[in-house]
Amino acid sequence: MTLPKEYGGGGEDHFARFVVVEELLAAGAPVSAHWIADRQSGPLIAKYGTEAQKRFYLPKICAAEAFFCIGMSEPNAGSDLASVGSRAQRLESGWTLSGRKIWTTNAPRSHYIIALVRTSGTAADRHKGLSQFIVDLSLPGITVRPICDLAGDSHFSEIFFDDVHLAEDALIGVEGQGWEQVTAELAFERSGPERIYSSMVLLEAWVDYLRRSVERHATPVTLLGRFVAHLAVLREMSIAVTHKLAGGESPVVEAALVKDLGTEFEQAIPALIGDALATCPDAVVDPALLRTVAYVQQVAPSYSLRGGTREILRGMIARGLGLR
Repeated sequence: MTLPKEYGGGGEDHFARFVVVEELLAAGAPVSAHWIADRQSGPLIAKYGTEAQKRFYLPKICAAEAFFCIGMSEPNAGSDLASVGSRAQRLESGWTLSGRKIWTTNAPRSHYIIALVRTSGTAADRHKGLSQFIVDLSLPGITVRPICDLAGDSHFSEIFFDDVHLAEDALIGVEGQGWEQVTAELAFERSGPERIYSSMVLLEAWVDYLRRSVERHATPVTLLGRFVAHLAVLREMSIAVTHKLAGGESPVVEAALVKDLGTEFEQAIPALIGDALATCPDAVVDPALLRTVAYVQQVAPSYSLRGGTREILRGMIARGLGLR
């Protein structure tokens, strides 16, 4: 929606996308396949890519002909992106890429990955020497290994790069400026309504159950009020970050704060609703609601992995507040 019309996009602002995304999530629509390309990979290419990269990738994204995934986290590094060890070395004709990425969402269904790797120095250099590359996942030397979670799904994957040859134009943006680029990208990932509404279908199913229930207990009503209050505040915070993004800012700390509080809210919903249902063991509960509670409880731990772990986010917030 937000990509320029000249590349096939809608030319809309971030507020228009917020409204549409909010309605899709509230309805439980299947959005994940195109999620990353629309939310951050496309805007990243639009901001930092060459004209040739924009002409090649953006129309494919807008036509749903190219799905993207994110290559940030690595084994033994996790959300500490400055510690990445995957490396791209310059050749006479392009680059050779070696390393591993983990917790990569939708990798088996994606055509491309934008990978943050090291092009100079070592992991001890932290933010220096990092660059981003657009990698075609069909290239020789790439292995995608799905990771099965508690619910039996494989949203995450591990990716292996074994001396993968990349063309010169695989580099996006400026070599060595990958840290600045990826932090700007993460502001898109961490602040939107998708960081608030992951458990919304469960919450609405529970509210429907409360409406139909003949039992009336103070605990569920009080809990519902708590959920509504938290949701209202988080939504206002997310909109405030959207305002900054629409103004061309890169609200890294603000986005981290929304993501941390939003994830805590999303994970609390299945746990507290499960506890509330357990307080009335003799009540007749729709089996579909019980299945939904069980499923969301199983997938909820992943909420605080995607987009950066809670510990990393709180370190960023503390640094932004001048506390470390």
